[in-house]
Parts: sequence; structure tokens; C-alpha cells
Amino acid sequence: MPATPGWATRAETAADAAAVRRVVLSAFDTAEEADLVDALRQDPAWIDGLSAVAVDGEGAVVAHALLTRCAIGDRPAVCLAPCSVLPEHQGAGAGTAVTRAVLEAARRRGERFVTVLGHPEYYPRFGFERASAHGVRMRAAVPDDALMVLSLDGTAVPAGVIRYAAAFGDI
Repeated sequence: MPATPGWATRAETAADAAAVRRVVLSAFDTAEEADLVDALRQDPAWIDGLSAVAVDGEGAVVAHALLTRCAIGDRPAVCLAPCSVLPEHQGAGAGTAVTRAVLEAARRRGERFVTVLGHPEYYPRFGFERASAHGVRMRAAVPDDALMVLSLDGTAVPAGVIRYAAAFGDI
């Protein structure tokens, strides 16, 4: 994965698993997201090369972003979740760098659509738009402005219900 201004990014390797878990644990209030990442590594939804890390000058992992297989209706898509940054590096561009890197990796692989359930103030900088404007929804009730979609190639986003990997549970 190419370097992003201020941060080097690369695909996660097997040797990064413990460091990624540490980053995810530090970024969230519970272990739920870290456990999700661990479960997704064993899930058929995992796509090699679509888990990325940002590293500092010494090569230590400081941020992580993950895309896994999902579907919008019957169309293949990928889901961005989670995106995590060590607290001491939040606000310094590491999250932006690793998110841009994983989205570019997906684009290069020919992926077309990305979904995210996240902060409506953060993800539009990457081109994400409100999912409901495209007829995309989840089975679970979520805030309308928090569910977003992105077309990586300019193709119209298909309408439908998002189907996530089993590791996400019943959402």
C-alpha cells in the first residue's frame, strides 16, 4: 500500500495481529470491536490485503482499518469496520491515512461498493454518502446519518438491505 503524507501504510500481516488488537482495544470502550476483528480473520468474509495498518517512524502499528465482504441486496460489497487509532495519535491523520489506503486497495482489487456505520462528520471526507439516499438500509434500526455508502468506481450504488458477515452477529 502506498505511503500517505505523514504516515506509512501497508497491508496487515499475520505478525501484526497482536499490535492490531492493542490498537483496537485502546480505541474503543469495550473489547467487542477487537473480538470482532479476531473473529473476522477466521470468517469467509475476510479478504487478504484489505486489512491495513498505519505505522510510525519506528514501524509500530498506530492505526488499523478493515474491509470485509458484505452484500447490498444481492450485489457484492465490502464493509469498513472497524477503523481504529491509538488515542495518542488520534487527530494526527493516521486514521485518514489508513482509511484511504484500505479504500484504494479495494479499488485496485475491483471492489465497487463500500458501506460504513460510523461518525457522519468523519466519513464523508472519503466520499461516503448517506445510504438512505441510495435506498440502502440495515435490518437493525440505526441513525440515518450514520449509515453511509461509497461507490469506488462511480457506478450507482444498488438499493437493498446490507447483509454482513456472520461475525457481526444479527445486524
